Amino acid sequence: MGVFVTGSSGFIGLAVCEALLARGESVVGYDLASPPPFAEAIFAGLPGRFEWIAGDARHEDALTEALAASGADRLLILAAVTADAQRERTAPRSVIDVNVGAVASAMTAAAAAGIRRIVYLGSGSAYGASGRDAAPLDEATTPLRPEGLYGISKQAGEAVALRLAEVCGLDLVVGRLGTCFGPWEYATSARDTPSPPFQVLRHAARGEEVVLPRAHPRDWFYGRDAAAAILALMDAPRLPRAVYNLSAGFIWSLTDFCRALAPRRPDVRWRLAEPSEGGNVDLYMAYDRAPMSNGRLCADTGFAPHYDLPAALDDYLAWLDAAGGHWLTRETAP
Repeated sequence: MGVFVTGSSGFIGLAVCEALLARGESVVGYDLASPPPFAEAIFAGLPGRFEWIAGDARHEDALTEALAASGADRLLILAAVTADAQRERTAPRSVIDVNVGAVASAMTAAAAAGIRRIVYLGSGSAYGASGRDAAPLDEATTPLRPEGLYGISKQAGEAVALRLAEVCGLDLVVGRLGTCFGPWEYATSARDTPSPPFQVLRHAARGEEVVLPRAHPRDWFYGRDAAAAILALMDAPRLPRAVYNLSAGFIWSLTDFCRALAPRRPDVRWRLAEPSEGGNVDLYMAYDRAPMSNGRLCADTGFAPHYDLPAALDDYLAWLDAAGGHWLTRETAP
């Protein structure tokens, strides 16, 4: 009995593993990259048991063998490549191999191992151009209109997972994850798009002025809440739906973030860009996406977010102090 997590050394993978270990679960992490040393130290002090297996989620035979040997009865499919435009141009196959092919491998492995519950972590990017409208993005009614290869591949991965669950008789639930920030976010070879809040804090840690292209209001989802939402899907005995939005349910802007950060870090310098400037925080899109509705998630699982902006900032800054300033300023985590 336990939980098998693909993509366990990524941002959300680490957050989920920490949450599982904190409640005493046995966790097997499956990732090509080892957990950062700071994560290993934190995990060792938690009541659960953690084992990392070096493995490529794209390799079906190895994944099937590892999952069967683990004795896990639950599977979280978190492995993904979060691609920017540069990777789309130069290595599109690598994105599809992980975001679609590795999903098929994981579902096949789950069928062979008799896994009781599978959670596939999709993405709000699957909504794509529908986010240009003002209406909240809804699982049941909003069309999926992905714009970039990441969103396209995550929509495809979701469709593959749902189809294989149907034909193999597997208990699968999909969580479309909103835009996250918080503890454990760091630069990896599979993550090209660090969150704007992370970028703000990284500029500040380097002593650089933060120049925001625009205020950019969004339903930013704190990583600890995101992990709790994923576990809520994993834990629910029966769910009436196959797909759920995982989101905060409230909105604040990057200007709100910087204003809240200023009294906590008085040396931070920030401003909005002038019309002729582009800013030094990448927002990845020219519009402010509509929020993702989380009403069905809350109603069906009892999930409720615990971190508004002040609570998230207090927790995140304390975590960064414990992790060390180099967590933000290095290209990869120590």
